[in-house]
Parts: sequence; structure tokens; C-alpha cells
Amino acid sequence: MSNAPLMPKATAVWLVENTSLTFDQIADFCKLHPLEVKGIADGEVAAGIKGHDPITSNQLTRDEIARGEKDSNYRLNLAVSKVRLPEPKKRGGPRYTPLSRRQDRPNAILWLLRNHPELKDAQIMRLVGTTKTTLAAIRDRTHWNSASLSPLDPVTLGLCSQMDLDFEVTRASKDRPASADVGATLVPAEITTGPRSYEQEPEAPTRDSVFSTPSAPRVDDEDEIDVNSVFAKLKGLKTQE
Repeated sequence: MSNAPLMPKATAVWLVENTSLTFDQIADFCKLHPLEVKGIADGEVAAGIKGHDPITSNQLTRDEIARGEKDSNYRLNLAVSKVRLPEPKKRGGPRYTPLSRRQDRPNAILWLLRNHPELKDAQIMRLVGTTKTTLAAIRDRTHWNSASLSPLDPVTLGLCSQMDLDFEVTRASKDRPASADVGATLVPAEITTGPRSYEQEPEAPTRDSVFSTPSAPRVDDEDEIDVNSVFAKLKGLKTQE
């Protein structure tokens, strides 16, 4: 509720008991319904609630109440606080990790490096609240406890929520360039559903083409072996011995 006093019902109880303001004036100031204010006056609503003085809490002045009591059409205005609190500054840096979970942080970093290599260092640091030095040591296997590390899901460890992890993974996937090798693609629907002509249909296999006996390899005349010349050479070798 904008421009509403603190503890509106308790303030309405005090105004009903200590002023002669109308129900409409009190309802407008406390952001309540007039019938609800009437129920407070009749004791049917807010039973047991102790009235809160808006004057002591610097939400309303006596002059404002006196002006409203004189004119029933006047609407009360909430007093402006003289104390202005500075706006809270957003704190940067890594996410806070409870002491009981800090020993599991290297395992979560190892899990993210193996299962989501597309994540940037800054994204991993935001998810598990680590430093760049620790992240580099685990990636290069120079961490002092590298031999004992085992990849564990940071969501199950309670280091980050599933929504935060999905958000960072989706963000990293959008920033990642598309791969050139996209593999096989589907044939357009115009080709698969379009009409086919008879000439494009392949010929149906026949029994002769399926069960035909392969023919013997053809031997050219120039490649045929002259048996008489071979035996003549063998006889010549025997006579030389």
C-alpha cells in the first residue's frame, strides 16, 4: 500500500477512539474500507488490537487532525519523515557460501567444469562463490586436494539454485557461436510430400535380377596363357641341366 501509515488497523483504532474524524476520513488515511472502520467502532473488527498513536510516530500532526475534524470533506495527509535513510548499496563480489558447505565448493567447481564447459569463469564464480585463483587451480589440476576431488552437483549441495544454474547455462549457450558441422538435415516438406512422376520411381526388382548367377570374369585374348610355350620353356630348362 502506497502512502499508508504503519500498522493501519491499529492507527484506525486510535483515531476512532481519540478523534471525531468521520469513517471515510479514517478509511482514506489508513487505506481501509469505510465499513471496516465502522466495524472497528462497533467492536466487531480489530478486537484486541491496541491503538497506535500516529502523532508519536510522526505520521500525523495535531494540526492535520484538527483540520480534518473541522471539515468532513478534508482528507488527511501522511506527514513526511524528516529522516531520510540512504539507499542500500548493492554489494558485489562472489556469492556467500555457508561454512558447512565451503568444503564442498571445489567438488562443485569440478562438476561445472566437466558438465558445462560452455560456462565462463565469471559465471562459475557467481554460482558457487569462488575465486579465479581457486577455479584456475582446479582446472589445471594444481589444487592441493586435486587427488581427492569428486564432481558433485552444486544444486544438490545447496551452493546455488536450479533456476540460477539454468539461467547461466542458457546465457552461455546463447553467447556460444553455432557449430559449422550441423550434420544431416531433414528433407524439405515440399520434396517429401510433393507429387512424384512415374519416371522417378525406381524399377521393381525381378526374380532374374535378384537370383541371377554372377558371370565369370572375362579374360581378354591378350591375357590368355599360351600353354605350349610354357611347356616348351620347361623342357628347355631340363635339357640345360
